[in-house]
Amino acid sequence: MNKVTVFLILVFLQGCAQKPYYGDLTYLGKLPSKLNEVSGIASVNDSIAWVIEDNGNKDHIYAINLKGNLVKKLKVENAKNHDWEDLAKDEKGNLYIGNFGNNANERKNLSIYKLPNPDNQTGNKIKAEKITFEYPQQEKFPPKKSKLMFDCEAFFYKDNFLYLITKNRTRPYTGKALIYKVPAVIGSHQATLIGEFTACKDPQFCSITGADISPDGKKVVLLGSGFIWLFTDFSSDDFTKGSLRTIDVKHRTQQESICFVDNRTLLIADEQSKTKGRNLYSYLID
Repeated sequence: MNKVTVFLILVFLQGCAQKPYYGDLTYLGKLPSKLNEVSGIASVNDSIAWVIEDNGNKDHIYAINLKGNLVKKLKVENAKNHDWEDLAKDEKGNLYIGNFGNNANERKNLSIYKLPNPDNQTGNKIKAEKITFEYPQQEKFPPKKSKLMFDCEAFFYKDNFLYLITKNRTRPYTGKALIYKVPAVIGSHQATLIGEFTACKDPQFCSITGADISPDGKKVVLLGSGFIWLFTDFSSDDFTKGSLRTIDVKHRTQQESICFVDNRTLLIADEQSKTKGRNLYSYLID
């Protein structure tokens, strides 16, 4: 077999190789290896987003472009990454870091860090102010297994409040998420329970790992591992009283971050898990 034949066979085999499957998500790019545990994302515009990583990672926020490339990083002063789980953004571009990861439901130091608009920062540091809160319904730390509902990985900002959606860790698993609101004001607060939502009862896919609200305030999305729950037509703080559409994106990875770029376009990031993940995707709401 001559070299030309071998070359043609290799070209043919490469053309037949199966491309990676991303379901209904549009692959945008691979995130840097240093960002293998992205837990929160907030878009700045149609070309830049800020991301964070969760427990055990640095006290930094990172700007990426929509190909997943690192553009900038800032050290967050006056803050500690106990377990950063989501990012939210207000109308002035201020960022909020949800330092409320609580896997074992035993934390008594839950907090949210408020950062000034990072686009206006010069240098490589940014100062944080602190919002602390507690869940009035939690009486024991940790509670019994049937009441492990005080972990949180998802929140968004609306009208000077932060809306938190808890992550269910009950045994047996019920899938119920509690919805709280906390004033977006520096100081200590009691979270107000405003509703609850049960996505489904499969612990592999139905725990809420991210959330956001559209720029026009008319859509709320919650994220699971391969699912989006889209709420519209709501008229109260409890957005779950509106219309619900469950979207299966047909891609099963550890998806933990979601945000709106505009009123129809979503960004989603997943964590590295063995050979999968550490990607940035988009999804267009019909």
